[in-house]
Amino acid sequence: MKRNYWYTGLSKWFMKNIIGPTGSGVRARDEKGHYKKDDKKTKEVNEAYEDGKTPADRNKRARGPKGKYKADDKSTKRTNEAYKGGRKPKSKKPKKRGRPKGSKNKKK
Repeated sequence: MKRNYWYTGLSKWFMKNIIGPTGSGVRARDEKGHYKKDDKKTKEVNEAYEDGKTPADRNKRARGPKGKYKADDKSTKRTNEAYKGGRKPKSKKPKKRGRPKGSKNKKK
């Protein structure tokens, strides 16, 4: 089955031009090499990051007004309301082990 870019998500052009760039996530450092903190007086710029933009919270759980986790709405198939980015992060699969050591592996 051939899938186009709308099936997998938004196109790169739409993300870049309409939604706009998100923060790079690279933290800014001072002369000593320590991380800088954000100045709360400036609302539009975040000094803690090099480009001045806070990175998007994509794979974090969404919370309701009381601070509790939100549940997923099963009527919407493509979005997951339980996560901020609308998608559940991929789960890490455990590494598969090789063939167990024993008499079958011995060379004759």
